[in-house]
Amino acid sequence: FWWGSVFLVNVPVVVAGLVGTALLVPDSRSAHPRRADPAGALLSIGGLGLILWAIIEGPVHGWSSPAVVGALLGGVLLFGGFVAWERRVGHPMLPLGYFRRPRFSVAMAALALGLFALTGGLFLQTQFLQFFLGYSPLGAGVRILPIAGLVAAGALVSARVVRVVGTKLTAAAGLLLLVGGLAQEAAVATTAVTYVAALPGMLLIGMGAGLLFPAATDSVLGALSQGDAGVGSAANSTAIQVGGALGVAVIGSVLSTRYQAAMTSILAGRGVPAAIAQQILGSLGGALAVARAIGGPLGAGLTAVARNSFMLGNRTAMLTAMAVTAVGLLLVLAALPSRARPGW
Repeated sequence: FWWGSVFLVNVPVVVAGLVGTALLVPDSRSAHPRRADPAGALLSIGGLGLILWAIIEGPVHGWSSPAVVGALLGGVLLFGGFVAWERRVGHPMLPLGYFRRPRFSVAMAALALGLFALTGGLFLQTQFLQFFLGYSPLGAGVRILPIAGLVAAGALVSARVVRVVGTKLTAAAGLLLLVGGLAQEAAVATTAVTYVAALPGMLLIGMGAGLLFPAATDSVLGALSQGDAGVGSAANSTAIQVGGALGVAVIGSVLSTRYQAAMTSILAGRGVPAAIAQQILGSLGGALAVARAIGGPLGAGLTAVARNSFMLGNRTAMLTAMAVTAVGLLLVLAALPSRARPGW
């Protein structure tokens, strides 16, 4: 199949969503509609784009390279400009006053950090299943399906749990399950790991995400008036997208950096041609391709050290995701209200 066909799979889903929205979703309008804020949009897109580029390209160009440092600083400056612009413009894209309400700001942070863990974990699992365990792309996708199933199951019970124990404990339970799943994945990240050994952590991650996302989304939208529901929904979607993008970028870079550090020390002084070394350091898949081409005891040795280096990177990346998610858990426990309050 043409690789671009993966994007066409989404077309029927989008069409169904458009039709369903037109037929089933009630309309809402703000009593005081605001003009568009193109400057704010450009500042936010530019800031996020530069930061993501720097994080993704850091392992390639080096974290101290002028391009990476410049992009990172430029992204931070653009985000600073976005905040300053939103504070002074009369028609902000995202009114910053909303963030004074913990049910909005803390829930947004929980959503972003939860997506950080979920997408970062999925990114690692796809590489683990394909390159380390040797499954085909289809086989890897089938084995990730339990995560999707648990996300759906958790979402179905989330609203009921919120009614019983409140938003705070429901969101905290979701984040705790995410932390536990990531910790389990890190604990089994050895060269002897199997799919069955990694499955419990994957299931915990799925259930945690399913509990967290509806509860946090309900909190975000519930913190605003019906007239501001559109802005709230857009902000909620942005938190999801930003958290997911940062999860893939950061966790992927941690994996690459740790893997490259381990492999660089092994390859040092062995006279490996630059092009071959670049392929080996690029990914576990590249290293395994070189090992197959070499064959014999040397190829087997390269396979063993590459697999070990990959699992070192995998463990470090999982622990990083776990630490970030734990910050979200502490934030929710400390500041997210359990129930709606006036002005919150």
